[in-house]
Amino acid sequence: MAKNINKKKSPGMYVDRDLSWMYFNRRILQEATRPIPLLERLGFLGIYSNNLDEFFRVRMATLSRIAECGDKSLRKESEHASLLIKQITKLNNRYAREYEAAIRDVTAALREEGIYLLKDDELGEDQQAFVRRFFRQQLSGFVNPVWLSAVKELTEAADENIFLAVKLHGEGRKSAEYALIELPVAVCGRFLHLPDKEGRSYLMYLDDVIRFCLPMIFSGMDLTRYEAYAFKFTKDAEMEMDNDLRNGMLQKISKGVKSRRKGDALRVIYDAAMPRDMLKRVMNKLNLDKLDTVLAGGRYHNHKDLMAFPDCGRTDLKYPAWTPIVKPELDEDVSLLRLIQERDRYIHVPYHSFDYYIRVLQEAAISKHVRSIKTTLYRLAKTSKVVNALINAARNGKKVTVVIELLARFDEASNIGWSKLMQDAGIHVIFGVEGLKVHSKVTHIGMKTGPDIACISTGNFHEGNARVYTDYLLMTSAKAIAADVANVFAFIEKPYAPIRFRELLVSPNEMKKKFLRLIDDEIKHHRAGRPAYIRMKLNHVTDPDMVGKLYEASAAGVPIDILLRGNCSLVTGQPGISDNIRICGIIDRYLEHSRIFLFAAGGEEKCFIGSADWMPRNLDNRVEVVVPVYDPAIKADLHTVVDYGLRDTCQGRIVDGRGENLPWTTGDGRPFRSQEELYKHYLAQEKGEEDARP
Repeated sequence: MAKNINKKKSPGMYVDRDLSWMYFNRRILQEATRPIPLLERLGFLGIYSNNLDEFFRVRMATLSRIAECGDKSLRKESEHASLLIKQITKLNNRYAREYEAAIRDVTAALREEGIYLLKDDELGEDQQAFVRRFFRQQLSGFVNPVWLSAVKELTEAADENIFLAVKLHGEGRKSAEYALIELPVAVCGRFLHLPDKEGRSYLMYLDDVIRFCLPMIFSGMDLTRYEAYAFKFTKDAEMEMDNDLRNGMLQKISKGVKSRRKGDALRVIYDAAMPRDMLKRVMNKLNLDKLDTVLAGGRYHNHKDLMAFPDCGRTDLKYPAWTPIVKPELDEDVSLLRLIQERDRYIHVPYHSFDYYIRVLQEAAISKHVRSIKTTLYRLAKTSKVVNALINAARNGKKVTVVIELLARFDEASNIGWSKLMQDAGIHVIFGVEGLKVHSKVTHIGMKTGPDIACISTGNFHEGNARVYTDYLLMTSAKAIAADVANVFAFIEKPYAPIRFRELLVSPNEMKKKFLRLIDDEIKHHRAGRPAYIRMKLNHVTDPDMVGKLYEASAAGVPIDILLRGNCSLVTGQPGISDNIRICGIIDRYLEHSRIFLFAAGGEEKCFIGSADWMPRNLDNRVEVVVPVYDPAIKADLHTVVDYGLRDTCQGRIVDGRGENLPWTTGDGRPFRSQEELYKHYLAQEKGEEDARP
């Protein structure tokens, strides 16, 4: 029996989450090489680059600290981290070559479509005049060279920006001089759109704009020749506070690492054409060690900027727009609160409009039947309608409580600003739970008349995300569920109070135990000849206990189908262990983000949605909420979402622990794209054609 298989007991049956992440990010890179609209390919190249930057800032930073820890009691962890770094570096070098090839292919394809990215030595006279004028009028005040000799440590500057290392030559000078220029992308953008001509569009990287303008930047110095080469570095952002590290390990590492401090460079990417003498001078300013990544690349870096590449008016090179679909039963001029009190409702964004949830808050803010509103906020849009509705509720005398997570990575400053704004409006703001991130997405509306209302989502209450992330939001007035949601807020305020949840699965309380029990039940049902299956859609599966339990269920004969976007520690197809597990990963125009759990339960199916993935941090170290779904129509829709995903032969890829991302195949072999078919399905519902399914 394969019970509790994990990386210690069964080597080769547990894929480390960081290796799995590299496989996933490569899948995004592969999407950029497929025959999809050209500007969408550019977008995926930008996403790949942005993901990699964050991975190095956080995960590789954590691994580097563990690898360099001198504490003897952590020797095994240190050796494992060192091995992982070497494996990741090898994959990174391999994928970098694929990435550079993809960039070249897309650039060539842009030219075929009449969109030209010009270098500094490819400008015509009128274009040269345009660039000079742009420099004088808009750029010059933001370009401030620093002599390399005056720089003590480059890491004192902000990472993730692009630098030009400039070599300056002049007549009669015994040696060249060296300077650094940090590209002002934040204020000037990465691309300069030159005047179109003869039906063609012309763009320049800001890097090349500055290269062209070097004589103007260093005017008056009697220089005769300029060389400029780009590089960037990624710094250690933080130690990831994740309980895949055993108790006390974080403290030991923080004491044991003497040679590294927060902010050191972990990865450097430089133009392979950079002269050796210049490269050596730059590297001397970065304080690198043998575990850090140094990678020769192309002329341009920070390809995350491709996510904002100008479309030059070529909407034909992008996916056709999918307008959010109307839900007829929610679109009437009636009270949404009353509709939810009548029966459970749902929205599935971005197929449906997130505005329905905003309308619920706006109605609650002014309704005389509403007593209180409580909600959790993890990430927020820059201009948040959610916050505006909550502030309005407070002004109207409602008791409003907001739990805002200050440790939402890279959104810390934004969340602090929002919390101050809400406090000033009279909202009671709670800053999470010490030692636990509040990652749940729940809202509770206390009613004066009729049952209370609860909203439980798989994703953030974030208007921007709701346009590109697929997330499910259940709105219910079921008494036990609403009471449990109210108790979630009581738990957050008093995390050590003995609170029991009747309906919800809540971590770090008993969610993991209940999921393990649900899998055990499927094993029992299968052995008894009753209906048994596990069908799930989620982002990550890396928790060793959950992985081992899924292996146990597979070994017992339970069929397991998983739609999984990101990290996966499972290895499928192993005889007697995982040959009943199939995992499909989908990358498409929307980011697959919803978490759905379906268990056959001997014929009395149990359905759940929620915020938690199956990772140690979600199950043991965060406040997460998963809710059962009882409404037959909503359960049917959850089945449709999972069914469509498992039929996706266009965007689906096999996730098997080997990282090849081979195409997903089905019995009939027909091309099927799940996101497109789901959109058609919901469109048919809007038109009253609910049986119009493929």
